Amino acid sequence: MTENNIYPIFDKMLSRKEKEALLGQRAVMVWFTGLSGSGKSTLAIALERELHKRGFFCRILDGDNIRSGINNNLGFSEADRVENIRRIAEVSKLFIDTGIITIAAFISPNNEIREMAADIIGRDDFLEVYVSTPLEECERRDVKGLYAKARKGEIKNFTGISAPFEAPVHPDLSLDTSVLSVKESVDKLLELVFPRIFKRPPMPDYKF
Repeated sequence: MTENNIYPIFDKMLSRKEKEALLGQRAVMVWFTGLSGSGKSTLAIALERELHKRGFFCRILDGDNIRSGINNNLGFSEADRVENIRRIAEVSKLFIDTGIITIAAFISPNNEIREMAADIIGRDDFLEVYVSTPLEECERRDVKGLYAKARKGEIKNFTGISAPFEAPVHPDLSLDTSVLSVKESVDKLLELVFPRIFKRPPMPDYKF
């Protein structure tokens, strides 16, 4: 990992444990996957707000802040989608290593691409949440007008219409926002997340 670096500093930086102790929380990745319009970003925002109210430090990553910045040179080909998720996972790992609860909301349309993300981030830190809202409901909402364009052929390789979506095999949690309210969904999310982030490590002994 470090042989190509001129002066590696990994063993000199503060550890994740020390940063978690400072923040008073354990870091974890909550990875939302599902179709466009399923409610991923809505739930990510609601979860962040509930955790923030309880004194937890979080960071949301989604298409708006990733594709307008670090991934603004990527399109939607299969290769670009893989690279999109790879970069997201690498950035997420940096947040996790800094002790930050990280919430990602991306279609990430197949198990292979999500497995890659989990491997990069670390499986012990990866919680997969499948927002299983049916295609019919997602298309009815059509929040960004994307389904209508995809049906007209104006958007190629659109997941759920002209490109497949592979549901997770064993998600840590499945939420169908066509039958669950935002509050009901967030309550289930908190039940999942709390046991992972409430293990507050003691502050290390510092010598001045």
